[in-house]
Amino acid sequence: MSGWTNSDVPDQTGRTFVVTGANSGLGYQTAKVLVRAGADVVLACRNTAKADAVASELGPKATVAKLDLADLESVRSFAAGVTGADVLINNAGLMAVPFRRTTDGFEMQIGTNHLGHFALTALLLPKITERVVTVSSTMHQIGNIQLDDLNWEQRRYRRWRAYGDSKMANLMFGKELAARLAAAGSSKKSLIAHPGYASTELQGRSENFSDFFAKLGNKLPIAQPAADGALPQLYAATVPDVESGTFYGPTEMFGMRGAPGRSGYKKAADDAGFRAALWEESERLTGEKFDVGAAG
Repeated sequence: MSGWTNSDVPDQTGRTFVVTGANSGLGYQTAKVLVRAGADVVLACRNTAKADAVASELGPKATVAKLDLADLESVRSFAAGVTGADVLINNAGLMAVPFRRTTDGFEMQIGTNHLGHFALTALLLPKITERVVTVSSTMHQIGNIQLDDLNWEQRRYRRWRAYGDSKMANLMFGKELAARLAAAGSSKKSLIAHPGYASTELQGRSENFSDFFAKLGNKLPIAQPAADGALPQLYAATVPDVESGTFYGPTEMFGMRGAPGRSGYKKAADDAGFRAALWEESERLTGEKFDVGAAG
């Protein structure tokens, strides 16, 4: 693969990153590259046993903290323990899982992928000095968020549609956060990234026929290794002159693989009125309010 690679990550000595879901897949690859570049990395994970093994591999610059994004009390407890960081990478996620609910009663995918990260960012933003990177997916294209039924209480559950909704919510959140930071005169940035088609542990958890095709897809040439899938979020997190509000992803094979660059997206994400309504509903559901002007 030509273009921007791990070797192009600038020196990160003296910088601290919080990476959610850093015990496997894209999060693990991201944390590994950041540590090698000199950064201190907080592995924010639900499965601390797996995270401890990763920290042992990466060395003393990697530390582990418990974070279950499907439990707002866990989110608040984690955030209270963070004294400060330069960058927050909202990486963790679930994909097309069977219907179930979070501790707080949210549909699991919107609750984990979006609402958990929304609350986490609200709590950490005053402690973040530079930028927030939120990981979306090309599957945001199938998202069609129903604000009056965000948690699938009235509709028949469709796991892939719910996943697409959560990834569209990630994209809309990242863009709306960028707009609000700019309006507040903040120097902080909000970026969004997606991995294209990356072979990770995310696939194969739907518990239906789609698992077969997901696992088959991981073996085809269209799938890239997790290390390559992590490049767009590493680019968004480390390149100094990235433009806030930009969506980054692979630039080859219709955004499925290749070096990172600006990515196309469903233009519904530019609907500022809908983004604001989603923001307001997310604040209502999580009980967490943003102060985008805090600390800078």
